Amino acid sequence: MSTGDPLTLTDAPRYASSWLGLREPADAAARSQSLLSLLRPRLSGDLLIRDLGTGTGSMQRWLAPQLPGPQRWILQDHDADLLAFAASQAATTASDGSAVTVMTRHADLTELTSGDLLSTSLVTASALLDLLSRDEVDRLAAACSSAGCPALLTLSVTGAVEFTPSDESDAEFADGFAAHLRSHVPGRELLGPDAGEYAAQAFASRGATVHVASTPWRLDSSHAALIDEWLRGWVAAAAAQRPSLDATDYLTRRLDALATGELRVILHHTDLLALPRRANDSTSGAQR
Repeated sequence: MSTGDPLTLTDAPRYASSWLGLREPADAAARSQSLLSLLRPRLSGDLLIRDLGTGTGSMQRWLAPQLPGPQRWILQDHDADLLAFAASQAATTASDGSAVTVMTRHADLTELTSGDLLSTSLVTASALLDLLSRDEVDRLAAACSSAGCPALLTLSVTGAVEFTPSDESDAEFADGFAAHLRSHVPGRELLGPDAGEYAAQAFASRGATVHVASTPWRLDSSHAALIDEWLRGWVAAAAAQRPSLDATDYLTRRLDALATGELRVILHHTDLLALPRRANDSTSGAQR
């Protein structure tokens, strides 16, 4: 749990390595195994996997040991320091004992084209779609569909949060945070909590069969440090968007419940698997 003034509001960058490391176990527990079961039959031979917005590499560490190899991963991110860390900590063995290797690409994911994906077996991303605009998701869906490349895009925030015990201000802060997600990058309107649904439509409209799974974090007293860090950032973001909210009082009540072991949080996400149409496919669309 954070130290210092218990009422300090923090809004650490979503890309901070400390935050990404803290959330990694919860991400791994939440990601959908049912979508992975649907994906495996579409993968064969030597795999080339491109991970977008790699961060510290948690997606690669989670997925590579669950797929048969050999595997080559391209880790792509705009942050060179995070890329270096991800490469140094990458999983190196596939589920069948085959070798897994990684290379890095220091680039913005919006530069991705269908040409980049022509030999790619799979595109992956984690906690990324809600940080994209409609145009960026459309370009990603078009690139994957044109190249016939499946996409596994996990842990998109929906904006829905459930607290136990509940508080009369929960909904106001949830609305404020959702608004913040859409507008916190100047000059760009991000999808935020609408990302999962919009991406499903974008891929389906381009002929892919889309499967969506609910993948919430389920946090209790055993996740106290994660709840503490997440809660401070969540409250700060909501208050930045809605200054009329009494953030200090609300955070006090929530941290008190956390300190006594009472607070439990369900933070909702969705995972999306888009499987492009093959030559003998006669149907496409979204499935849940």
